[in-house]
Amino acid sequence: MISSTSTMQHLLLLLLILTTQHFIPSLSEKCNPHDKKALLQIKKELGNPTQLSSWNPTTDCCERDKWLGILCDIHIETYRVNTLDLSDLDLPEPLPIPPSIFTNLPFLHDLTFNHIPNLVGPIPPSIANLTKLQYLFIMRTNISGEIPNTLSQIKTLIGIILYYNKLTGTLPDTLPSLPNLEEIAFVHNQLTGSIPESYGTFSNSFTALSLSRNRLSGKIPASLAKLNLLYVDLSRNALEGDASVFFGSKKRIEYIILGNNSFAFDLGKVRLPKNLKRLDLRNNKIYGTLPKELMKLKHLSKLNVSNNNLCGEIPVGGKLQRFDKSCYAHNRCLCGFPLRPCKT
Repeated sequence: MISSTSTMQHLLLLLLILTTQHFIPSLSEKCNPHDKKALLQIKKELGNPTQLSSWNPTTDCCERDKWLGILCDIHIETYRVNTLDLSDLDLPEPLPIPPSIFTNLPFLHDLTFNHIPNLVGPIPPSIANLTKLQYLFIMRTNISGEIPNTLSQIKTLIGIILYYNKLTGTLPDTLPSLPNLEEIAFVHNQLTGSIPESYGTFSNSFTALSLSRNRLSGKIPASLAKLNLLYVDLSRNALEGDASVFFGSKKRIEYIILGNNSFAFDLGKVRLPKNLKRLDLRNNKIYGTLPKELMKLKHLSKLNVSNNNLCGEIPVGGKLQRFDKSCYAHNRCLCGFPLRPCKT
């Protein structure tokens, strides 16, 4: 027979469990408590936007699709937060990048800020604290100031994508020291100055250089001839000089986009990469003739050489007659179909 004292002890124990279960984390929760605390602080620093309502302290931040934009490392079962994707947030007022990200989430591999108009201020130098970061995406924000040189301290970086922001200043000349870097894309900002000579020393893994829609000026460094890119886009700047450094019969490059600058070189003397898919040279000062090798490019799908100083006959063959005449228009003396016939 159970005594009344024993019954009372069981009731007290049950009452204690019921009243404390909301405050004691589940033993099955995988989210690291330090990471959860950091995320909740980040949410607070962002003004508690409604889009982060799923960041609930009573749930597991590592449970898949539970916390918006959060992924944890489940493969080696550390369950540390390694992905933070902050996109389409409606911040209550202009706010800076939360400092807690750089001090309290040391296992981040991927960090994204996308389409957050009220995200303002600089990229803080303390970003160097993210020593495991591989990909940085900052897109469609009002982040301003210079690109911090401290990025070159993050030796794990693979891609730095800074699209449609208000970044100013010059290109960091220390980025080529990153051994694993494959891509930089600093598109549609307000960057000034020239392309550093050091950019010719990127590692062999570096494949994409995109600096379009800025205010860059000066001549292309000859050192860039050492690069073996897949993609280059320097369009819509004020660059000048010899951009033939990106061409070469042995290069693997597929996209060469150099339009709306002041480049001047003899196009007839360049050797074309055999895998070229897009060539955009519009609105420059390029002269010479169109290389006959253009006829042999099986993968060429887009071509624009308009508004230059080209002369001679458009080679007949391949895909060259399939492009609209606007792709060849406004050159000094370029002729042949789809333009006017050449004089005999």
